[in-house]
Amino acid sequence: MTSLAQLSLFEQAIIVFAALALFSSFVMLAQTRVLPLIYAFAWQGVLLALVTALVAYVSGHPHLYISAALTLALKVFLIPWLLHRLAMQLRIHLEAERIVHPSLLLLAGGGLVIFSYYIALPIVQRSGLATRNTIAVSIAIVLIGMLVMIARKKAVAQVVGFMSIENGLFFAAVVSTYGMPLIVELGVAFDVLVAAILFGVFFFHMRESFDTLDVDQLTRLSEAREPEAPHEASGAAPAGPAR
Repeated sequence: MTSLAQLSLFEQAIIVFAALALFSSFVMLAQTRVLPLIYAFAWQGVLLALVTALVAYVSGHPHLYISAALTLALKVFLIPWLLHRLAMQLRIHLEAERIVHPSLLLLAGGGLVIFSYYIALPIVQRSGLATRNTIAVSIAIVLIGMLVMIARKKAVAQVVGFMSIENGLFFAAVVSTYGMPLIVELGVAFDVLVAAILFGVFFFHMRESFDTLDVDQLTRLSEAREPEAPHEASGAAPAGPAR
């Protein structure tokens, strides 16, 4: 594995910004309120856009500049603005979600990072890319995004975890293959935007129907339903006592 001193200044900057993007995943994992969670997601988008622009400069792939601009427009401004607006309209911006054993949750995130470096080690040893040292970071961002979806019970937090998974997949494509074809990236960006809008519509219908965005309470609603009385076969009234 190449030491940090042997890398150029731009390659070192890629590693630093990638580490900060991974740190933002831990910030999202630890947040209990919706608005700081959305802000952490937006900062992760900023870091991914910076990494993509640096990779474009180091690798000489100009189409990555378009990818960086799309990331900046969608994941830093538009999607966080949509989520922020939804949180304010649904009046959940002041609600704090209770996380059971938050320290164990962060330790689980650290274990996922170690696991990511372990499974990425053969790839790093055989890769000749300048960004090979950040492949494990992209895997860790995906796994921690999954952990956010599993550990959180609020629907908005789970959507942010889903978007973080997409960030990790996009980051993996950038650092492992210097990006996908531009038409594929445009399609993925459009799909992510449509998904964010559909999630917003789903949140409103969910709040109007159940008066909650806690998916755990929805499970309890189905479990708390009383069993219905058995239907009479003939529909006739029960016979009176025999005389």
